[in-house]
Amino acid sequence: MEKSMRDIILQAAGEMSKSCQSMDFIVSKGERRLPDKGSVIRIVKGLRRTIFPGFFGDENITILSPDFFIGDYLTHVYGELKAQISSALYYRDYDDKTMDQIRREADYICAVFFQKLPWIQQMLMKDVQAGFDGDPAAKGREDVIVSYPGLFAIYVYRIAHVFYELDVPFIPRIMTEYAHSRTGIDINPGAVIGEYFFIDHGTGVVIGETTEIGDYVKLYQGVTLGALSTRKGQDLSGKKRHPTIGHHVTIYSNATVLGGETVIGEGSIVAGGAFVTKSVPPYSRVSVKNPELRIKDSDTRIELQTTENKEGLWEI
Repeated sequence: MEKSMRDIILQAAGEMSKSCQSMDFIVSKGERRLPDKGSVIRIVKGLRRTIFPGFFGDENITILSPDFFIGDYLTHVYGELKAQISSALYYRDYDDKTMDQIRREADYICAVFFQKLPWIQQMLMKDVQAGFDGDPAAKGREDVIVSYPGLFAIYVYRIAHVFYELDVPFIPRIMTEYAHSRTGIDINPGAVIGEYFFIDHGTGVVIGETTEIGDYVKLYQGVTLGALSTRKGQDLSGKKRHPTIGHHVTIYSNATVLGGETVIGEGSIVAGGAFVTKSVPPYSRVSVKNPELRIKDSDTRIELQTTENKEGLWEI
C-alpha cells in the first residue's frame, strides 16, 4: 500500500528532526536565539538615515531640526540595536554570564558605538569625497551617496567594523553580507581600511578579514585581496592571511593580490588582470605584459597572442 503524503511528510520531518538534534550548533536552546537578520538590516537602514540625513527618508532637514531628527532616530535605533546585541551575546556566552551581565555589556557596546558614530560619519564623508574626486562621471557628491554601490558597501563595512572590534558575534557579518547581497562587494568586517577609500563600479570586489588598506586607495571591479591558501581551515583563524595595501595605491579591475606577507608599497599601481603574491616596492607599476594584436588580411579575424616575460605574468 502506498504511503499517503501525510505519512511521507511526517517521516521526513522525523528524520530531519533527528539530524537537527545531532547537529547541536544549529539548534536554539532554551531562551537563546540568534540575532534577527531583518532587525539587523533595519538597523543598517536606520543608521544610514542619521549619517546622511535627508537622503534616504521623507524628512526635510531644511525644516526639521537636524539635532532633533538625528537624536530621535538614534533613540529608536538604540532600542532595537541593544536587543539584537543582547541576543548575540546571550547565544554565545550563555554558559559564562548571567542575563544581567549580558544586558550591561550590550549597553556598554551601544555606548561605545554611539560615541564613535560622529567619527564614522566623518570617515564616510571623506569616502564620499574620494568617490566624487575619483569619478568624472559623478555629477555631485549627492550622486555618490544615493547611487554608488561602492559607497554603500563601505558605509556598511564602517558600521560593522566597530562591532567587529568590540567582539560582537554574528551581527558584523550579517551586516556586511547584506551589503554583499545588495552590491556584489564582499568586505569582511575585520579588514582595516583607511581614509578616502573608493571602490569604482564594485561588482566582484573581495576584501578578506585580515586585509590592511591605507589612505587614498582606489579599487576597481573584480579586485580580490585574498589569502594564498585556506586549506588549514580554523588553524589559520586570527593569523594574518591577507595583503597589506599602502597609501595612494590604485588596483585596476580583476587584479588579484594574495597572502598575508604581501605588501603593495605606497603609491603603486596594479594593472588589471595582474596576479600578485609577492611584495611590491613603493611607487611601482605592476602589470601583465600586453598581448600582441594581429590582424589577418585573409578573413579580417582579430587574434590575440599573449606573451609572458621570463619572470611570470607580472612585472615591475
